[in-house]
Amino acid sequence: MLKVGVTPIVIFNAVMWVFFTFAYFYQVVYIIRVWLHGEVRLPEAEMDHSYAFVIAAHNEEPVIGNLVRSILTQRYDGLIDCFVIADACTDKTAQMAKEAGAITWERNDLARKGKSWVLDYAFDRILNEYGDKYEAFFVMDADNIVAPDYVKIMNQAFDAGYLVCTSYRNSKNFDSSWISSAYATWFLREAKYLNNARMLMGTSCAISGSGWMVAASIVRGMHGWRFHTLTEDIQFSAFCCAHGIRIGYAPAEFFDEQPVTFRASWTQRMRWTKGFYQVFFSYCGNLVHGIRSGQFASYDMLMTVAPGMILTLVSAIVNATYLVIGSLSHGFIATNAELAMCVASLVMTFASMYVVFFILALITTISERKHIHVTKRWRVVTNLFTFPIFMMTYIPITIAALFKKVEWVPTKHDIAVNFDDVVGEGAK
Repeated sequence: MLKVGVTPIVIFNAVMWVFFTFAYFYQVVYIIRVWLHGEVRLPEAEMDHSYAFVIAAHNEEPVIGNLVRSILTQRYDGLIDCFVIADACTDKTAQMAKEAGAITWERNDLARKGKSWVLDYAFDRILNEYGDKYEAFFVMDADNIVAPDYVKIMNQAFDAGYLVCTSYRNSKNFDSSWISSAYATWFLREAKYLNNARMLMGTSCAISGSGWMVAASIVRGMHGWRFHTLTEDIQFSAFCCAHGIRIGYAPAEFFDEQPVTFRASWTQRMRWTKGFYQVFFSYCGNLVHGIRSGQFASYDMLMTVAPGMILTLVSAIVNATYLVIGSLSHGFIATNAELAMCVASLVMTFASMYVVFFILALITTISERKHIHVTKRWRVVTNLFTFPIFMMTYIPITIAALFKKVEWVPTKHDIAVNFDDVVGEGAK
């Protein structure tokens, strides 16, 4: 039997194991809380508030009409208007949005392109031209579709006092490829086992991409939209956390189109990862201050934006380096027991990652099976095994994003389906 003494590599591996175990254990608590209490229940709203949907659209001709129609046919008695900002479009996005019933503005600022700048433009113009007509704004992406009761459920959260609120993000093309299935699984988990759990435990949630609401009073108080990193959504979440604005969650469902190819996914996730770095370095101090003040939401947000994958890779590199050098030293630097431990550590690092992500996919798939709409049912099963691989590809992305210059690149959307197509026959 090989015996390993207390050496630097042993201490290093022990510290890494303890850190990862305790740093992210709270997410296990989240899962248990959801198992015990299910989905958050919001009180019935006392009044129907007024809302404006804001949609940034760049060459979204195939999909914009379905989103606008799903918004304007909501089962909701209050005021809803839909604003589409056709941003530097070269197709018929503006025409399709107008025909569907949206208030459509065309914008051609090539120097400040991208969703965050469109939001800044839209919020400023709406507040100037419409005054206090709208109490809150919904932010959607052009490829989204909202369920018929979406606004009614979100209105419950706003009426309960939440000035910022996110919702249940589903996918309209789960079974298009193993890539889209992995995206869909992650967002279902994020909704049910992160934001829903946070809401149940009374802490703050985080917005992600689209499908979120912000009170007009907050936008007006900030004098515009000032979040212009590559991930303005998580930047705004960190801002709210740093300023004591609690983000709520409502089980209002909307559908998002996911990338189908690995290349498109790599480009998108590279932007996300670079954006997370920007937010981490910008708000790390604020979040640490919040942790010292006893705010769990600050700790949760710090763990969300912290580059954990880098530590995983560092651990693997350290063990691999020690293994190589130790082997070449013929026992001078490392004993056989230490070398065996390095091999075991490398195997366990990646094996444990695979197992953890497999379990997360399994839990999510079982609990959210009624929300998974597919025609290729086999994809649901194979996704359990490919989802961990998809998540582990974040390791090279995390490293590449450190050194690569990343810019906003629009994602092509062309899956033109409506709500009934998705929940009835499934996306084609």
